[in-house]
Amino acid sequence: MTSRERLLAALCHREPDKCPLDLGASAVTGMHVSSIYRLRQALHLDPPGAPVKVIEPYQMLGEVAPDLRQALGVDVAGIWGRKTLFGFENKGWKEWRLFDGTPVLVPEGFNTQPEPDGSILMYPEGDRSAPPSGRMPAGGFYFDSIIRQEPLDEQSLNPEDNLEEFGPVSEDDLAHFDRSLQAICAQGELGILANFGGTSFGDIALVPAPWLKRPRGIRDVEEWYVSLTLRPDYIRRVFERQCEIGLENLQRIHRVVGDRVDAVLVTGTDFGAQNGLLISPKTYRELFKPFHKAVNDWIHANTRWKTFIHTCGSVWELLPDFVEAGFDILNPVQTSAARMDPTALKREFGAQLVFWGGGVDTQRTLPFGTPEEVRKEVRERLAIFGAGGGYIFNTIHNVQARVPVENLLALYEAVNAYR
Repeated sequence: MTSRERLLAALCHREPDKCPLDLGASAVTGMHVSSIYRLRQALHLDPPGAPVKVIEPYQMLGEVAPDLRQALGVDVAGIWGRKTLFGFENKGWKEWRLFDGTPVLVPEGFNTQPEPDGSILMYPEGDRSAPPSGRMPAGGFYFDSIIRQEPLDEQSLNPEDNLEEFGPVSEDDLAHFDRSLQAICAQGELGILANFGGTSFGDIALVPAPWLKRPRGIRDVEEWYVSLTLRPDYIRRVFERQCEIGLENLQRIHRVVGDRVDAVLVTGTDFGAQNGLLISPKTYRELFKPFHKAVNDWIHANTRWKTFIHTCGSVWELLPDFVEAGFDILNPVQTSAARMDPTALKREFGAQLVFWGGGVDTQRTLPFGTPEEVRKEVRERLAIFGAGGGYIFNTIHNVQARVPVENLLALYEAVNAYR
């Protein structure tokens, strides 16, 4: 099979010639740039000191270039947005170094400012005249959002303020999606996962809006979660308009990219924590599910795309709702969370959901286990999730920084030995 045929078979719950492999097709299935650097060095793809591009500076994700994709046998490539989460484009590359000395390339808009305490500030659109929107602690590997919300006045709260970032997809963005698609197609018959944006209702990573210079509305993480209970009508009005805009944009995007896209990341909103849900099932059903269903229904009625939900943590209680809402794919399949046993997931939901992830625990096994423990877990997960199709191998969320390179090599050696 070609990589695309392999992916399509798995997405249709048929067993392919071997399990499809994803690395880097989305912002939730990638790898920290420092780990990409060490992996490329270990595979002798670069001379010593050759920098790796940072394609998403919020999580400091590294580029999975075609040569690395080929070396590892990766089957899926991704279409990403034109701009990063800090609002500047991925262009005009320049050299930079992480605190640990890893050489990288960052976009020209990556315009940071060191602080006396050793931390680094990041600015929306790279504009230092605006208040900073991100901070990397001294010695850190990632940026944290800076909350920039003014005190709330209940009498003047306006849902339009939380809709500032949503609007008609631009011609520049449409052209970018078309160019990205053509570039992937030129590399061969790869499967394609797209993240067009705009349909992730209440994604807490996006609520602080680190790309906006002066965000208005409810932008504090804690205040947003509280508002799900205290201000549900406000949240619903935000979601209603966001959904209208999102559906209009999907129509325009589909006219450009057509059905060459195989799956689309609809939402990255997390509903689970390590030991249980972040919100009640009732809140999900009343505030989120109707809009998820509206987006999924449109996609299934008008395209051949499969719909992808990323939600971390213990979400077992919501899985029947995700199925009813029309989701085809579950990611990251956090088997380390409560009630997320791999065998039970496959048995109870394997006929309804495609599992994209769950391949190895990135909290414990991959960073702290031995290479043999990594191989063992990969082998077990492939046997459980891969039986009968309906599985795309990926780690549980992004591969983090400081993972031993021996474990990274063991991970992909095992995938290709047992998939």
